[in-house]
Amino acid sequence: MKPFTFFSPRTLAEASRILADHNGNGRALAGGTDLLIRMKRGQWTPRAVVSLNRIAGLNEIALNGELKLGARVTLNQLIRSPIIREYFPVLAATARNMAGVQVRTLATVGGNLCNASPSADMSPPLMALNARAVIVGAAGERVVSLDEFFVGPGKSVLQSDEILRELIVPYNSRAARASYKKLEHRAAMDIAMVGVSVAVEFQKAEFGNRNCADARIVLGAVAPTPLRAKRAEEILRGNILNKENIAHAARVAAEEARPIDDVRSSAWYRREMVEALTRRQLMEIRDLRLEIGD
Repeated sequence: MKPFTFFSPRTLAEASRILADHNGNGRALAGGTDLLIRMKRGQWTPRAVVSLNRIAGLNEIALNGELKLGARVTLNQLIRSPIIREYFPVLAATARNMAGVQVRTLATVGGNLCNASPSADMSPPLMALNARAVIVGAAGERVVSLDEFFVGPGKSVLQSDEILRELIVPYNSRAARASYKKLEHRAAMDIAMVGVSVAVEFQKAEFGNRNCADARIVLGAVAPTPLRAKRAEEILRGNILNKENIAHAARVAAEEARPIDDVRSSAWYRREMVEALTRRQLMEIRDLRLEIGD
């Protein structure tokens, strides 16, 4: 590693000021599972590393009409939280299938998002849940839809002095269902070749109702940023969730993907898997709707 100065502020305002003073040559540190590796490899050479670990409130999970998820919440916290397990099980399931036990102890939700990797696992389910990012910087606070948070591979809307404070996730009701599936070489220990998250809200909460009020389909690892399949969503929105509509939406989602050929997979195979994973999740949500009540 190249030399750097380590800071451990107690407030977000202080942390933001330090980052602003270093004019793009500072990095925020939460779990450090990605930052430290990249610094050791010489990929990132910040002159200042600003730890967020002493700042109160960044690792809190609270539900009061909406979920407030602190940026420093770890993957293990997601897995163990009674709130997440009961009301947002897709987030607990996603975290459970990421990395190994040791990494999940340190790795944070905010870190996974702020790295802005196209294949990051937390991005698709949080986007499917219509999450918003609360960002704090020298100019104050702003709220950005997670749909607009990512601007390119490794790039987000965060300015050099800004820090992701928390995520706000709407709680729609038990009439909503969400899931995330990814394709990988090794379970949990590998990054996704393809990731698809689906969230469906039904028109009525009554048992067996299959009329789709809203649908969000988010694709990971098949474009420069996590991608909403908006044309596919429109096929489902306002219509019954039957085999024909599901198959149509899955095909269109594959058409909306913009994958590349690389060492992990071909573009052709990624498109095929987008269709398969989208169709599979929609069918599972539909079948669950028919089998149990809310």
